[in-house]
Amino acid sequence: MSPDIPRRRRSVTGVVERVDDTIGGAPNPDTVATGFPGVDRMLGGGLRRRDLVVLGGDVGAGKSSLALAIALRVAARGERVAFLSGEMDEERLLERALAIEARVRMNDIRRGDLTDEARAALGAVAVRIRDRPLVLLTLAGGFDAVQQRILEQHAALTVVDYLQVLPPPSGTNGQEEQDAAAVRLLKESALAAETALLLAAQLPRHNPKRRDPRPNLDDFGALGAAKFHADVVLGIYREEMYQSYRGLEGATELVVAKNRHGATGFVDLYFYREWMRFEDMLDPDR
Repeated sequence: MSPDIPRRRRSVTGVVERVDDTIGGAPNPDTVATGFPGVDRMLGGGLRRRDLVVLGGDVGAGKSSLALAIALRVAARGERVAFLSGEMDEERLLERALAIEARVRMNDIRRGDLTDEARAALGAVAVRIRDRPLVLLTLAGGFDAVQQRILEQHAALTVVDYLQVLPPPSGTNGQEEQDAAAVRLLKESALAAETALLLAAQLPRHNPKRRDPRPNLDDFGALGAAKFHADVVLGIYREEMYQSYRGLEGATELVVAKNRHGATGFVDLYFYREWMRFEDMLDPDR
């Protein structure tokens, strides 16, 4: 008997047992729900551990806000989350998190110009966030240091915000080559850390003036690395950014441009700009 056969039998048995447990109502340990019902339905329950999920959007579309919102919702369920940012330190991320969760304008938080109701909401949210298993880190150091941080966190969900500000992997030259290498290596990190890795990214090849400006796989550039190596590719499309006379303010399509495990399509979200908060259009938060 081939030595591979016993191992394969154990793997098959494990998959069947996990399916049986899920049918019985138990959560799938391989899946990390985003907390957005429409997104989770489209993705078969949510993001999967060991997957690389790339989330792209035009400048100002809200990709960092959506990535942080997902991180907050996952951590609210008690699942460990690591959020690595290349643009914001812990204090700035917490300011944004408070705005999202408390539905308070960021400018009001910065100025301390809050009504009694807003101050109370902010205080309640601050207590909840303080106790969540959410680790906020920076992308400082070399690329190897970033990979090591991902491995050390043992997180159900790891968010990297964003691709184009990552330290360049060694031996790479030029932004396209650096981004392509980073995507491939982050996929390896997702596998090694057994984490669902959500990577935010700009769209260097996006043309806002084309007939359909919705993000597509080729917009991510990086020598096609996102297109070929990511397990799931998501794009944020807000029509008001391109056709303000047509687009409903705040209406957002989260385009599932690639899904290695299932269907593609889109999910309707709504973006509250003043709070930098996304909600599910068909199943809004109460």
